Amino acid sequence: MAELILITGGCRSGKSAFAMKTAGKSRALYIATAEPLDCEMRLRIRNHKKQRPGSWTTVEEPVQVARAIRRSPAGTIIVDCLTLWVSNLLAKRKDFSESRAAKEAVRLASACGKGKVILVTNEVGLGIVPADPQTRLYRDCLGRVNQVLARRADKVFFMVSGIPVRVK
Repeated sequence: MAELILITGGCRSGKSAFAMKTAGKSRALYIATAEPLDCEMRLRIRNHKKQRPGSWTTVEEPVQVARAIRRSPAGTIIVDCLTLWVSNLLAKRKDFSESRAAKEAVRLASACGKGKVILVTNEVGLGIVPADPQTRLYRDCLGRVNQVLARRADKVFFMVSGIPVRVK
C-alpha cells in the first residue's frame, strides 16, 4: 500500500532524524539531493551518511528525483531534501518559475505511487520577505512545491524544536 509522508520545518528542527525514525528498521532507499560543492557541504554530507543504517542504500540525485523514485525497488524511500532539490532545479534551469516548480512537484508526487515515500523539506515562508528577486523566486518556488506535495500527502508533519506536530 502506498503512503506519502511530508515532513517540514525550519533548519535543524529534527526533520531528517524524524524521517529516519519514520522509515523504521526496514531496508530503505535514501535519495540525497545535496551536492558537495564546498568543504562545509562535504562535511555535512559525510556526517549525514554516518547517521543512516548500514542496510540502507543511498542514491545521490540532485535533480532527477522522480526518476530515482520510479527506478527504486525499495519499499521505503526517503528524499532528503526538497529544499536543495528546488535550489538545484533553479540553478540548472534558467527558465525555472513557480508554475514550473508546481509541475515538477506534480511529477514527483506521481512517482510516489508505491511503498512508503517520506519527503523532507524546509518551511522557508515564515520569515521576512527576501530583499532580492532571485531569493524571492526561490522562496515562492519552494512554497509552491510544498503546497502541492502537502495536498497529495497522506500525512504531513511540522517539526518544532525536534518535536513532530501532525498537521494532516
